[in-house]
Amino acid sequence: MPVHQGRAQARTDLFIPDPITGYALGGHDPVAYFIDRKPRMGRRKFEFRWGGAEWIFVNEGNLAAFKAAPEVYAPLFAACGAQALSEGYVTAGNPHIFAFVDGKLVFFHSVVNRFLFLVNAKPQMSDAEANMQKTGCKPAL
Repeated sequence: MPVHQGRAQARTDLFIPDPITGYALGGHDPVAYFIDRKPRMGRRKFEFRWGGAEWIFVNEGNLAAFKAAPEVYAPLFAACGAQALSEGYVTAGNPHIFAFVDGKLVFFHSVVNRFLFLVNAKPQMSDAEANMQKTGCKPAL
């Protein structure tokens, strides 16, 4: 499936802030996924600018962990939907639909997309990685 060039060129930031909250990941704490294994809303009190967006965290410890190693906690593919990316196009990943693949946080546009990706994760991951630069879903960190 071809890459939709117009859509890819629209991505100018590394991590696109949520249009409603103004925060990366819609205001969810990226470190909380690793600790609590679920999305948790951050608090404005614990805010940090990185990768072209503002990130907020549940507590000072999560903020400190992210500051020390943001590339470990930030979602793979700049929070684009991994299944769509493996097919060569861009969708926004949903912070509530995620998985860990090879220790990395990966988002999906829908539950069906998550299922389709995880059923065949290794080749899907290879395809997504091959398409991430072309689509603008590869953060230049």
